[in-house]
Amino acid sequence: MEIVEASKDHIFVIRLLADKIWPLAFQEILTKEQTAYMMEMMYSADSLENQMDNGHHYLLAKDGDEYLGYVSYELNYKDTDATKIHKIYVLPSLQGTKGVGRSFIEAVTEKAKENGNKELSLNVNRFNKAINFYNRMGFEIARSEDIDIGNGFLMQDYVMNKKL
Repeated sequence: MEIVEASKDHIFVIRLLADKIWPLAFQEILTKEQTAYMMEMMYSADSLENQMDNGHHYLLAKDGDEYLGYVSYELNYKDTDATKIHKIYVLPSLQGTKGVGRSFIEAVTEKAKENGNKELSLNVNRFNKAINFYNRMGFEIARSEDIDIGNGFLMQDYVMNKKL
């Protein structure tokens, strides 16, 4: 397995992965309507291109010709010394089996340290089982926040941080 930098040429790959991962990851947490709304909001080709144009870096995990997941992060988030992990997703069949998620955290940690960042931060839905993974990776819950994303939908998240 290798972790590779993604470019705009990989937008199609990221969208395909999201289509495979999101419905399963959120089927017991979000309504189908909210999932569809968020997919369009965050994973349309225009949205992904805009994210990349505005400081979001994407990494892909790859095993041969197969893509296993993706992570998106932003260095110096909001002009701080923190790196924000915006997205981290692994194919459900591989979660907990190949160390993909751990490899993503390690890769982002390395990028953050190279840029003088002192903390990683991420948001996770308060009902997402990934919280346990983040705890094992050294993240701690800093606070809860509800984010109005429009169309009557809320993201009910924990903000989790990890000192570097």
